[in-house]
Amino acid sequence: MPHNKVYVNRTLNLKRIKYIGVDMDHTLIRYNTENFERLSHTIMIDKLVQHGYPETLRKLKFDFTFAIRGLVLDRKKGNLLKLNRYAAIRASYHGTKPLDFKTHQRLYKSTYIDLSNSDYLAVDTSFSLSLAILYAQIVDLKDSDTHRVYPDYAQIADDVLEALDEAHRDGSLKEEVKKDLPKYIIKDEKLVRGLEKFKLHGKKVFILTNSDFHYTKLLLDYAITPFLSNSKTWQELFEFVITFAQKPRFFYDDQRFLRVNPDNGSMTNLEEKIIPGIYQGGSAKRFTSALNLDGDDILYIGDHIYGDILRLKKDCNWRTAMVIEELDQEMANNRSAEPINLEIENLMTKKEPFENELTQLMSMRVEKSSQEIDEKKIDDLQRQISEIDAQISGLIKKQQLLYNPYWGQLMRAGNEESYFAYQLDRYACIYMTKLGDMLEQSPRTYFRAPRRPLAHEI
Repeated sequence: MPHNKVYVNRTLNLKRIKYIGVDMDHTLIRYNTENFERLSHTIMIDKLVQHGYPETLRKLKFDFTFAIRGLVLDRKKGNLLKLNRYAAIRASYHGTKPLDFKTHQRLYKSTYIDLSNSDYLAVDTSFSLSLAILYAQIVDLKDSDTHRVYPDYAQIADDVLEALDEAHRDGSLKEEVKKDLPKYIIKDEKLVRGLEKFKLHGKKVFILTNSDFHYTKLLLDYAITPFLSNSKTWQELFEFVITFAQKPRFFYDDQRFLRVNPDNGSMTNLEEKIIPGIYQGGSAKRFTSALNLDGDDILYIGDHIYGDILRLKKDCNWRTAMVIEELDQEMANNRSAEPINLEIENLMTKKEPFENELTQLMSMRVEKSSQEIDEKKIDDLQRQISEIDAQISGLIKKQQLLYNPYWGQLMRAGNEESYFAYQLDRYACIYMTKLGDMLEQSPRTYFRAPRRPLAHEI
């Protein structure tokens, strides 16, 4: 149910929330995702070439549209998969080429994917898009370049993932961002105004990020401090800034907090309970215990379905909100698709009586003697159904062109919810395109979930 661009899965009363936690990357701080993922793609290629992959990789062109969130890498087979809410496969590519129906059936039959199986790797954050794109491209190279020996598909997946992790770990990505902040980071003055408004209403706002202190400070100095009116620095705006939190481990482990000196980033062990300030590490258990909070007192907002939302919901009972930056585009595409969807619906309605009549005749063919059956009628009905199916098929292709050219809608897999949408529905209390959408609301807003009809109630 929309509430001025905030969508509600479970009823949430903001008036009762005492602490609002925010992830930093892609939540509090917005990125130009295409520019950042292009940079990741380039740096990963550099690292792979340094580790023995051929120079051919440098010729690979970055195609931002090729991957969407919610896809799954089949590490062993070199495939990318899109799943529906039941984890059944609804679209599949080998490298960057779609699998034909026969090959797909041979490989998967009617397999339901078990995401706890290490053969599969989920693309569940914006930071994983470049990984999926590069993996698919190297699979293509392995299949077509007979002169060079590439590792097997699973090893390629591990190598690409390690290259991405190393790029985050060793600062090579962050150093490039630092050189040209306007290219990668989007400033948002309204967001800062919203944070100040919530603070005015007595809400305590804290940051919980996996980024280290120095990178966190760089981005907050750039995107938050220039717009402050009620505080001199971001340190005054945020009650706590918890860096290098190692989410999702933060939500289920019992790590100690380290206190960070904001002047130089040096750290000291913290023996006592935390008080407002800057920290590294720690755990949700120690955080809530030190502040004498119940899980329902905290709303945490992030963009990573697994690291920010799913594990938190399973291991703590904090309330959850998710930022999905692709949502505005998805909804604009939905609006464009409405006339086509209406045409499809009308054709389905037109087809239904023909199908019902055909079902009756086919049943009679089995139950009664064949002399009593009008075979011509059966042929006519089958022809009419086929003609309508051909029209529907054309409209579905036309509809799909409005979305991602490879994978279609983010939130749907054909007529069903995508696995990404299912996880969002199950684990996020509310969701929105950007954090600022929630901060535009009153801090006393009551987000009421709609009554959902069951199948027999429709």
